[in-house]
Amino acid sequence: MKPNLPPLLVIDDEKNMRLSLEAAMVDEGYTVRAMDSAEQALKVLEQEEFFMVISDARLGGMSGYEFLEKAKSRWPSLPVLIITAYATPKLAVEAIKAGAIDYLAKPFAPEELLHAVARCAERYRLLNENAVLRARAGETYQLDQIIGECAKVQELRQLIRTVAPTNATVLILGESGTGKELIAGAMHALSQRQSGNYVKINCAAIPESLLESELFGHEKGAFTGALKQKHGRVEEADGGTIFLDEIGDMSRPLQAKLLRFLEDGTFTRVGGNEELRVDVRLIAATNRDIVEDIRLNHFREDLFHRLNVVQFRPPPLRERGQDILLLADHFLAIFRAGMNKSIERFSKAAQAQLMTHHWPGNVRELRNVIERAVILETSSEIQTGSLPDFQLETRLRKKPDPSTVTPQNLEEMLNNYEREVLISSLDHNHFSLTKTAEQLKITRHALRYRMQRLNISTETFDEDTVMPTDREASR
Repeated sequence: MKPNLPPLLVIDDEKNMRLSLEAAMVDEGYTVRAMDSAEQALKVLEQEEFFMVISDARLGGMSGYEFLEKAKSRWPSLPVLIITAYATPKLAVEAIKAGAIDYLAKPFAPEELLHAVARCAERYRLLNENAVLRARAGETYQLDQIIGECAKVQELRQLIRTVAPTNATVLILGESGTGKELIAGAMHALSQRQSGNYVKINCAAIPESLLESELFGHEKGAFTGALKQKHGRVEEADGGTIFLDEIGDMSRPLQAKLLRFLEDGTFTRVGGNEELRVDVRLIAATNRDIVEDIRLNHFREDLFHRLNVVQFRPPPLRERGQDILLLADHFLAIFRAGMNKSIERFSKAAQAQLMTHHWPGNVRELRNVIERAVILETSSEIQTGSLPDFQLETRLRKKPDPSTVTPQNLEEMLNNYEREVLISSLDHNHFSLTKTAEQLKITRHALRYRMQRLNISTETFDEDTVMPTDREASR
């Protein structure tokens, strides 16, 4: 079966001819539906998708020409090929004028039919590809999609406004789920290249053996299966922007070719000798420890310096304080509208649980958590019972090796450690300030002061000595 190609419809009232056509098409890898009448074929067309129709001109009942007229009026983009044993130049002209993609006279060489079908298959693939490209071109990225009011996010938005209008190469470093793709998209949308193509490639999602061909294209015969010349994504992005996500997963040989491309925009297709040039702005991103990869000889240091003209570091969600609740409200509004639910807010206990989770998956994890909560919640408030218990997620908590981490200063290192201790203790004591203070041998006032200083919200915690869960409070 041809990949991503719907069936081909054959209409012929002669059983032997119908079976012969069907066998020939199946041998070429096509999926075939065969019908003995035009009336039956019209009913099937109403229910299924086909990439083309092959119809005999003379049929019992409705003729092939009448079928062509009805099919083109209802499905104008559906290719119909007419075959006949009674061919005349006049009939051929009339069939083409009526919208037939081709007209073959019996007996015809099998190659003629196969060539016509192959053209229709290629046409279908190109139309689908163009539709995908138009949809991708219609994707909109705006700066206000980067939601947050903490200082680091405000600084991030300002840096985007400053750098976007330039042609500077950009490197985005950050944990998975922190919004690296949103930054890249906003950079393109605010640039002078916004009318050009914005092309995205996930380097980790494409096999290493195919990534070079995907990026730079290949010539016919360059390798097994290279049946024709293929343009690369850099050519598609000419005049626009290309975003290479997970660039840390790129092999060193391809890194060398990318380095040359960054120098002057020149490249050669796989299997080719012609030097080509494009005008492309490159934005790269990775969630890997790029310095460690350089030390281990996994990533070229010269490529790092070439990419690192302007560096962005979106903060992990656990460092964004009240932005957690701001984003939670944002996702709540999206999902309740999509699911037609009347959930108004998060309960105090649910807010506390969101604020004390470490969020190893960052904003992407938060989005999934809120979607789950909206699905499960039956009241007007998100309760803790609709949130995960985060036991599995907590095991994903990132614990950096002090020997490989270089903090900005001692105070930052101590603050991070103190914050981890407080969050862990609050979680252990089910968000009870009184119990947490008792465990840590400090007063409630001292605990609240430390939480405020470390950007851990105190507003989401009740003043009662013990915070009940939502389910307990509702009893």
